[in-house]
Parts: sequence; C-alpha cells; structure tokens
Amino acid sequence: MDLGKLKELLIKNGYKVTKQREIIFNTLIENEESHLSPEELHEIVSKKDKDIGIATVYRTLLLFEELRLVYKLDFDDNRYRYEIVNDGEKHHHHHLVCTSCNKVIEVKDDLLENIEENIEKTYDFKIDDHELKFYGLCSDCQKNNRSV
Repeated sequence: MDLGKLKELLIKNGYKVTKQREIIFNTLIENEESHLSPEELHEIVSKKDKDIGIATVYRTLLLFEELRLVYKLDFDDNRYRYEIVNDGEKHHHHHLVCTSCNKVIEVKDDLLENIEENIEKTYDFKIDDHELKFYGLCSDCQKNNRSV
C-alpha cells in the first residue's frame, strides 16, 4: 500500500486528496507494527501538522475503513486500533495481546487455513475472513514479573 493507491482510491470514489489525509495515511504506514488507536495516531500527526484535530483523525479513519485501506481492530481494551490493509492479503493475520502492557504482536502465519477449509466443506459455508487473538504475557512482561 502506498500514497499513490490512496490518491487513486480517493479520486475514484469522489473524495478529495487532502494534505491531512496524506499525513494520516503516511503515519499509519510508518507505524505499521504499532496498531495505533485514533488518540495515538492524533498525537503523532499533530506533531507533523498542528492543525489536524482529533475529529479529523476519526473521520479519516472511518473513510479509510470504508475504502478498505485500514482494518479496525478490537483487542478488548476499550479502544479500537487500526492497521493498514496490505495488498494481496487474503485474511487478517492473527495477534498476540499482552494482558499486562497491552502490547500487540502480529502472527503472520494463517493458522486457520485447514480448519477454514474443513468448515467450508462440512457446513457448505463460504468464509470471507476470520480473526484470532491470543491473550497472555509478552516476553518483556514475563521478564519483569520474574524480577519482582
């Protein structure tokens, strides 16, 4: 995913290409591994352009989600987080969520492919997507717990 694709999608769908949308999009790409909340994203983009308000971030994320440029993720921590949709990615990847520090780690492998095929055959059900989250302690929190 790149800025050219963003511009193309915006224009194709009748939206303007704005500096704010470009900054927000580039910030999501630059922080791809971070799974940013709207508030975290706003904190970063407001350093690049102080005129970008939190409402602009929320509206832009809604637009990006509508255009399927981002996934909206819920890690049960009372806030949504967002990540860029990677070209050619068939499914969401899976996530490890630390219950101590709320760190999110991506698991790149599609662990459910065989199960998904079996479900489709057994139940005559076409699966479009799935999501899998594991909760536990990340290596940093495990180390910190041992040293206490």
